[in-house]
Amino acid sequence: MPRLTSTLRPFAWALAAPLSLLLWSCGAGEVEAGEHVRPRVVCTTAMVGDLVREIAGEEADVTVLFGADVDPHLFRPTRDDVAAITAASVVFHSGYGLEAYLEPTLAKIADGGTTVVALAPNIADETELSSETEGVVDPHLWMDVKLWARCCDVIASTLPVNGARERADALRSELLALDAEVEAVVATIPQRSRVLITAHDAFAYFGRRYGVEVHAVQGVSTASEAGLRAIEELVDLIVAREAPAVFFESTVSERNVRALVEGAGSRGHTVAIGGVLHSDAPGEARTYAAMIRHNARTIADALGGDAASVTEPEGPAQ
Repeated sequence: MPRLTSTLRPFAWALAAPLSLLLWSCGAGEVEAGEHVRPRVVCTTAMVGDLVREIAGEEADVTVLFGADVDPHLFRPTRDDVAAITAASVVFHSGYGLEAYLEPTLAKIADGGTTVVALAPNIADETELSSETEGVVDPHLWMDVKLWARCCDVIASTLPVNGARERADALRSELLALDAEVEAVVATIPQRSRVLITAHDAFAYFGRRYGVEVHAVQGVSTASEAGLRAIEELVDLIVAREAPAVFFESTVSERNVRALVEGAGSRGHTVAIGGVLHSDAPGEARTYAAMIRHNARTIADALGGDAASVTEPEGPAQ
């Protein structure tokens, strides 16, 4: 039976013909709900799962594997996780190595006939991708809300459930409103102060979309190690640019960021902790939309902006 896999052609969201009819037959990977049979869907992160749940509505049984405080770079699947994935009709994941330890399992079930869809490779072409080094794609595309909103079309084209297209269109509109809100919030930061310094390199897409210069101690994966030289170079930058704040991340150790604060202080520049940002998981924000809103407003207030002057749009994107 034809299926979508993580090698789905880029820009699948632009395909004119719906793909729903190609995907499922009754049987494994479905849940009976009275007379209605709902497909089992598994998602990896909240950034993926929140969109899938909204678009699936009550028409699918959706499970999100990673908790709100789980670092996807370091996640190792348990026996129960593998069982959940194996029982699914379709699995949505982010891709580009974000869920590195899960990739062998995803490849195995895709070979066995399960529909496996990596969202990130299907919403952007090469000119829209950020890279840490040549050949290493930055997987944090959800930090650009306008870009991540394209996932709605990929998801709707994959899920053969009633109302998916209508719910996807509504969700896309909500995300574009959130994108406009973030843009307006960041615009309140004085131009000289738009320097974002964080624990690991998860905000490149955010910086490009919303006009912020981004620097980080670690690379795009939290599995990388930060060297003393990288910390010293960032301390030089903080002092030279008189950066007002640096930021913790909820899924990353505070150690390296505290080293920046101490290093800048030893050179006579006091830099504040601007707050805790959510990069690879929503943390206390709990949802994708709330984590993006929290990040934008926390960054703006710490860097001299006025987030309160921008009204949150009405709607369910919370």
